[in-house]
Amino acid sequence: MVMEKQVVLKTEKLCKTFSNGGVQQHVLKNIDLELYQGDFTVIMGASGAGKSTLLYALSGMDTPTLGTIWFKEDEISKLSQDKLAVFRRDHCGFVFQQIYLIETMSVMDNVLSAGLLVTKDKKALIQRAKDLFQAVDISEETQKKFPSQLSGGEAQRVGIVRALINNPEIVFADEPTGALNSKTGVDVLDTLTQVNDKGQSIVMVTHDMRSARRGNRILYLKDGVILGECDLGKYEHGNTERHEKLASFLKQMGW
Repeated sequence: MVMEKQVVLKTEKLCKTFSNGGVQQHVLKNIDLELYQGDFTVIMGASGAGKSTLLYALSGMDTPTLGTIWFKEDEISKLSQDKLAVFRRDHCGFVFQQIYLIETMSVMDNVLSAGLLVTKDKKALIQRAKDLFQAVDISEETQKKFPSQLSGGEAQRVGIVRALINNPEIVFADEPTGALNSKTGVDVLDTLTQVNDKGQSIVMVTHDMRSARRGNRILYLKDGVILGECDLGKYEHGNTERHEKLASFLKQMGW
Protein backbone atom coordinates (compact mmCIF):
# COMPACT_ATOMS: atom_id res chain seq x y z
CA MET A 1 0.00 0.00 0.00
CA VAL A 2 1.44 3.36 -1.08
CA MET A 3 1.16 6.05 1.59
CA GLU A 4 -0.15 9.42 0.46
CA LYS A 5 2.45 12.15 0.65
CA GLN A 6 1.92 14.94 3.15
CA VAL A 7 1.54 18.44 1.69
CA VAL A 8 3.98 20.72 3.47
CA LEU A 9 3.57 23.88 1.35
CA LYS A 10 0.72 24.93 -0.92
CA THR A 11 0.01 27.98 -3.06
CA GLU A 12 -3.29 29.14 -4.52
CA LYS A 13 -3.38 31.69 -7.36
CA LEU A 14 0.05 32.99 -6.37
CA CYS A 15 1.02 36.20 -8.15
CA LYS A 16 4.00 38.51 -7.85
CA THR A 17 4.20 41.84 -9.65
CA PHE A 18 7.01 44.37 -9.66
CA SER A 19 6.78 47.98 -10.80
CA ASN A 20 9.65 49.26 -12.92
CA GLY A 21 9.40 52.89 -13.99
CA GLY A 22 5.62 52.73 -13.81
CA VAL A 23 5.50 49.54 -15.87
CA GLN A 24 4.01 46.47 -14.18
CA GLN A 25 6.08 43.31 -14.55
CA HIS A 26 4.10 40.17 -13.76
CA VAL A 27 6.77 37.71 -12.61
CA LEU A 28 4.50 34.99 -11.14
CA LYS A 29 1.02 34.39 -12.56
CA ASN A 30 -1.69 32.45 -10.71
CA ILE A 31 0.50 29.57 -9.57
CA ASP A 32 -1.26 26.65 -7.90
CA LEU A 33 1.31 24.30 -6.40
CA GLU A 34 1.65 21.64 -3.74
CA LEU A 35 5.02 20.63 -2.29
CA TYR A 36 5.33 17.35 -0.42
CA GLN A 37 7.19 16.21 2.68
CA GLY A 38 10.41 14.36 1.83
CA ASP A 39 10.53 15.43 -1.82
CA PHE A 40 13.57 16.89 -3.55
CA THR A 41 11.80 19.43 -5.73
CA VAL A 42 13.79 21.23 -8.43
CA ILE A 43 12.65 24.47 -10.08
CA MET A 44 14.07 25.07 -13.55
CA GLY A 45 13.52 27.57 -16.34
CA ALA A 46 15.26 30.19 -18.42
CA SER A 47 16.70 33.35 -16.89
CA GLY A 48 13.86 35.66 -15.89
CA ALA A 49 11.28 32.90 -15.69
CA GLY A 50 10.57 33.64 -12.02
CA LYS A 51 12.45 30.76 -10.38
CA SER A 52 14.09 32.67 -7.53
CA THR A 53 11.01 34.84 -7.06
CA LEU A 54 8.95 31.69 -6.52
CA LEU A 55 11.54 30.32 -4.10
CA TYR A 56 11.57 33.54 -2.08
CA ALA A 57 7.77 33.61 -1.92
CA LEU A 58 7.53 29.96 -0.83
CA SER A 59 10.11 30.48 1.90
CA GLY A 60 8.60 33.64 3.34
CA MET A 61 11.53 35.78 2.21
CA ASP A 62 9.13 37.77 0.04
CA THR A 63 5.38 38.35 0.14
CA PRO A 64 3.10 37.71 -2.86
CA THR A 65 1.14 40.46 -4.57
CA LEU A 66 -1.94 38.25 -4.74
CA GLY A 67 -2.84 34.71 -3.77
CA THR A 68 -2.14 32.60 -0.71
CA ILE A 69 0.65 30.39 0.61
CA TRP A 70 -0.02 27.70 3.19
CA PHE A 71 2.52 25.96 5.39
CA LYS A 72 0.66 22.84 6.50
CA GLU A 73 -2.49 24.32 8.09
CA ASP A 74 -1.19 27.88 8.50
CA GLU A 75 -1.52 30.68 5.96
CA ILE A 76 1.82 32.46 5.88
CA SER A 77 1.23 34.86 2.97
CA LYS A 78 -0.45 37.46 5.18
CA LEU A 79 1.97 37.33 8.10
CA SER A 80 3.80 40.47 9.20
CA GLN A 81 7.51 40.74 8.49
CA ASP A 82 8.31 39.95 12.13
CA LYS A 83 6.17 36.81 12.08
CA LEU A 84 7.64 35.77 8.73
CA ALA A 85 11.10 36.03 10.29
CA VAL A 86 9.97 33.69 13.07
CA PHE A 87 8.49 31.30 10.48
CA ARG A 88 11.77 31.18 8.55
CA ARG A 89 13.78 30.71 11.74
CA ASP A 90 11.62 27.87 13.04
CA HIS A 91 10.73 25.98 9.87
CA CYS A 92 13.16 26.78 7.04
CA GLY A 93 16.81 26.32 6.17
CA PHE A 94 18.58 28.24 3.40
CA VAL A 95 21.51 27.41 1.14
CA PHE A 96 22.53 30.16 -1.28
CA GLN A 97 25.10 30.48 -4.06
CA GLN A 98 26.84 33.01 -1.81
CA ILE A 99 27.33 31.43 1.60
CA TYR A 100 27.06 34.58 3.78
CA LEU A 101 29.12 33.20 6.64
CA ILE A 102 30.18 35.74 9.29
CA GLU A 103 33.87 36.34 8.64
CA THR A 104 34.75 37.18 12.26
CA MET A 105 33.34 33.90 13.60
CA SER A 106 34.75 30.40 13.40
CA VAL A 107 32.94 27.75 11.37
CA MET A 108 31.47 26.22 14.53
CA ASP A 109 30.35 29.58 15.91
CA ASN A 110 28.67 30.45 12.59
CA VAL A 111 26.53 27.35 12.94
CA LEU A 112 25.89 27.76 16.68
CA SER A 113 24.81 31.39 16.22
CA ALA A 114 21.97 30.18 13.98
CA GLY A 115 21.01 27.39 16.38
CA LEU A 116 20.96 29.60 19.48
CA LEU A 117 18.17 31.65 17.90
CA VAL A 118 15.91 28.64 18.52
CA THR A 119 17.32 26.81 21.55
CA LYS A 120 19.33 27.78 24.62
CA ASP A 121 20.55 24.21 25.19
CA LYS A 122 24.07 24.90 23.97
CA LYS A 123 25.43 21.49 24.95
CA ALA A 124 22.83 19.64 22.85
CA LEU A 125 23.31 22.15 20.03
CA ILE A 126 27.09 21.60 19.94
CA GLN A 127 26.55 17.85 19.74
CA ARG A 128 24.08 18.22 16.88
CA ALA A 129 26.51 20.52 15.06
CA LYS A 130 29.32 17.99 15.50
CA ASP A 131 27.10 15.19 14.17
CA LEU A 132 26.15 17.27 11.13
CA PHE A 133 29.75 18.30 10.47
CA GLN A 134 30.80 14.67 10.60
CA ALA A 135 28.02 13.75 8.16
CA VAL A 136 29.28 16.29 5.59
CA ASP A 137 32.97 15.47 6.19
CA ILE A 138 33.99 18.69 7.92
CA SER A 139 36.80 17.84 10.39
CA GLU A 140 37.16 19.21 13.92
CA GLU A 141 40.19 21.18 12.75
CA THR A 142 38.15 22.80 9.98
CA GLN A 143 35.37 23.65 12.44
CA LYS A 144 37.84 25.95 14.22
CA LYS A 145 38.77 27.82 11.04
CA PHE A 146 37.38 31.13 9.85
CA PRO A 147 35.39 31.41 6.58
CA SER A 148 38.31 33.03 4.71
CA GLN A 149 40.34 29.86 5.33
CA LEU A 150 37.81 27.54 3.67
CA SER A 151 37.65 26.22 0.13
CA GLY A 152 34.46 26.89 -1.84
CA GLY A 153 33.22 23.35 -1.27
CA GLU A 154 33.96 23.46 2.45
CA ALA A 155 32.15 26.78 2.81
CA GLN A 156 29.07 25.46 1.02
CA ARG A 157 29.00 22.31 3.17
CA VAL A 158 29.24 24.52 6.26
CA GLY A 159 26.31 26.46 4.80
CA ILE A 160 24.34 23.20 4.55
CA VAL A 161 25.11 22.39 8.20
CA ARG A 162 23.93 25.86 9.20
CA ALA A 163 20.74 25.30 7.18
CA LEU A 164 20.08 22.00 8.98
CA ILE A 165 21.02 22.95 12.55
CA ASN A 166 17.44 23.80 13.60
CA ASN A 167 15.83 20.69 12.07
CA PRO A 168 13.91 22.66 9.42
CA GLU A 169 10.90 21.13 7.69
CA ILE A 170 12.19 22.46 4.35
CA VAL A 171 15.61 23.46 3.03
CA PHE A 172 15.52 26.04 0.23
CA ALA A 173 18.57 26.10 -2.05
CA ASP A 174 19.12 28.81 -4.66
CA GLU A 175 21.79 27.77 -7.21
CA PRO A 176 23.91 26.14 -4.46
CA THR A 177 26.57 24.91 -6.91
CA GLY A 178 26.57 27.97 -9.18
CA ALA A 179 29.91 29.34 -7.94
CA LEU A 180 31.67 25.98 -7.55
CA ASN A 181 33.86 23.93 -9.87
CA SER A 182 32.58 20.61 -11.18
CA LYS A 183 34.07 18.29 -8.55
CA THR A 184 33.20 20.53 -5.62
CA GLY A 185 29.69 20.95 -6.99
CA VAL A 186 29.24 17.18 -7.06
CA ASP A 187 30.36 16.97 -3.42
CA VAL A 188 27.72 19.52 -2.42
CA LEU A 189 25.03 17.73 -4.45
CA ASP A 190 26.01 14.46 -2.78
CA THR A 191 25.49 16.12 0.60
CA LEU A 192 22.04 17.42 -0.36
CA THR A 193 21.13 13.99 -1.72
CA GLN A 194 22.25 12.33 1.51
CA VAL A 195 20.10 14.57 3.71
CA ASN A 196 17.14 14.11 1.37
CA ASP A 197 17.58 10.32 1.62
CA LYS A 198 17.03 10.75 5.38
CA GLY A 199 13.69 12.46 4.78
CA GLN A 200 14.69 16.13 4.51
CA SER A 201 12.43 18.12 2.17
CA ILE A 202 14.42 20.23 -0.31
CA VAL A 203 13.35 22.87 -2.83
CA MET A 204 16.19 23.87 -5.16
CA VAL A 205 16.43 26.40 -7.97
CA THR A 206 18.99 25.57 -10.65
CA HIS A 207 19.75 26.08 -14.32
CA ASP A 208 22.17 23.15 -14.30
CA MET A 209 20.99 19.78 -15.61
CA ARG A 210 23.58 17.89 -13.53
CA SER A 211 22.14 19.44 -10.38
CA ALA A 212 18.54 18.97 -11.50
CA ARG A 213 19.03 15.21 -11.87
CA ARG A 214 19.27 14.95 -8.09
CA GLY A 215 15.60 15.88 -7.68
CA ASN A 216 12.69 13.48 -7.82
CA ARG A 217 10.29 16.19 -9.02
CA ILE A 218 11.18 18.79 -11.64
CA LEU A 219 9.04 21.91 -12.13
CA TYR A 220 9.63 23.98 -15.26
CA LEU A 221 8.79 27.66 -15.07
CA LYS A 222 8.26 29.83 -18.13
CA ASP A 223 7.08 33.45 -18.10
CA GLY A 224 5.83 33.15 -14.55
CA VAL A 225 3.77 29.98 -14.91
CA ILE A 226 4.54 26.31 -14.34
CA LEU A 227 4.68 25.00 -17.89
CA GLY A 228 5.17 21.36 -16.93
CA GLU A 229 6.62 18.93 -14.41
CA CYS A 230 8.52 15.67 -14.54
CA ASP A 231 8.65 12.81 -12.02
CA LEU A 232 12.14 11.29 -11.99
CA GLY A 233 11.71 9.08 -8.94
CA LYS A 234 14.44 8.50 -6.38
CA TYR A 235 17.97 9.46 -7.44
CA GLU A 236 20.27 6.63 -8.46
CA HIS A 237 23.90 7.33 -9.35
CA GLY A 238 24.75 6.45 -12.95
CA ASN A 239 21.14 5.96 -14.02
CA THR A 240 21.31 6.91 -17.71
CA GLU A 241 17.58 6.40 -18.17
CA ARG A 242 16.99 9.13 -15.61
CA HIS A 243 19.28 11.49 -17.53
CA GLU A 244 17.50 10.74 -20.80
CA LYS A 245 14.06 11.26 -19.24
CA LEU A 246 15.06 14.68 -17.89
CA ALA A 247 16.71 15.67 -21.19
CA SER A 248 13.56 14.70 -23.10
CA PHE A 249 11.34 16.65 -20.70
CA LEU A 250 13.50 19.78 -20.91
CA LYS A 251 13.49 19.58 -24.70
CA GLN A 252 9.70 19.48 -24.66
CA MET A 253 9.71 22.56 -22.43
CA GLY A 254 11.92 24.42 -24.93
CA TRP A 255 14.91 24.58 -22.58
